Amino acid sequence: MSKTALIVIDLQNDYFEGGKFPLHKTEAAAANAARLLEAARRKGDLVVHVQHVSAEADAPFFAPGTEGVEIHPSVAPKDGELKIVKQQINAFLGTDLKAKLDEAGIESVTITGAMSHMCVDAATRAASDYGYTVTVVHDATATLDLEFVGETTPAEQVQTAMMSALAFAYARVVSTDDYLAA
Repeated sequence: MSKTALIVIDLQNDYFEGGKFPLHKTEAAAANAARLLEAARRKGDLVVHVQHVSAEADAPFFAPGTEGVEIHPSVAPKDGELKIVKQQINAFLGTDLKAKLDEAGIESVTITGAMSHMCVDAATRAASDYGYTVTVVHDATATLDLEFVGETTPAEQVQTAMMSALAFAYARVVSTDDYLAA
């Protein structure tokens, strides 16, 4: 059995065009995540879908019971695939994700999804801290423009900063093509 898990984080309808909180290049990220899902399923890797569901019914996005909270059809779970529901930024916090990975004998995780600067970052750092070998597939992740002290940082620069920070000490960061070719 494979000792690798593919973790697809928060690729939910609200992050896509027409959703309540669309990200930059979510469609492209999801298309790459779908390619990774197909490969993981073929190889017999553990597939983990992470879904953020807000605790508040009137949350600005990912509100329970809404279409926006649902995992996007392009990366939807298949029968038997693990789904972790979270209410925190970190997919490990307050969930049984680590227990499920350990139960399956997982040693390495590949992380995709959204948002690069939040949930992808938190899960990557936590997975590394827990001792897993971590790969982040940068073009299967999405983010958005950020503002701080009156200055806006474009999504492309946010993505570059996040991926370079993760690559510095927490993960191997690769493209979808390079990951699939390996």
